[in-house]
Amino acid sequence: MKYWILSTLIFFAGCGYQPASHYAKNILGESVSTEVVISMEDPQNTVIIKDAVDTAVLTKFRTSLVPKNEASTHLKISIGSVLFTPLRYDTNGYVITYRTTVTMLISRTTGGKITNHSAHGTYDFDIEPNAIISDQARFEAIRQGAQKGIDAFVAQIAALGVNSK
Repeated sequence: MKYWILSTLIFFAGCGYQPASHYAKNILGESVSTEVVISMEDPQNTVIIKDAVDTAVLTKFRTSLVPKNEASTHLKISIGSVLFTPLRYDTNGYVITYRTTVTMLISRTTGGKITNHSAHGTYDFDIEPNAIISDQARFEAIRQGAQKGIDAFVAQIAALGVNSK
């Protein structure tokens, strides 16, 4: 087992593998600030998405989260939409599985240049037949969808970072 792990590490080091966060740093820089535009229709979702964005900046981009005036990049995120779509029905015709789709519009300002991105994430979840979606299930679905949307944004930024080399 030790030799397999060692050979895998040597292989990745030899082929020039770099994690997505390395390429994203080429675009974002060392420090990022975030701002999530509050949706008047659904302010609770905004808080969930703000937490998901801040977590992603720290864990996926591996950059510092700083105030806007100290940041090399500022991300302004607004919620485009949050949709709940039925996916599966039971034999009686009741919905038992939903898909949540979270669409975010992201404005990235780096060095005075503004670039707009769109990202979306989906999350599927089950409910009991003939039941309504609980607030807890709804918040969790939105949080998971937002995290997947941020993952899509990380991929977009990493692709830009690879191409900028």
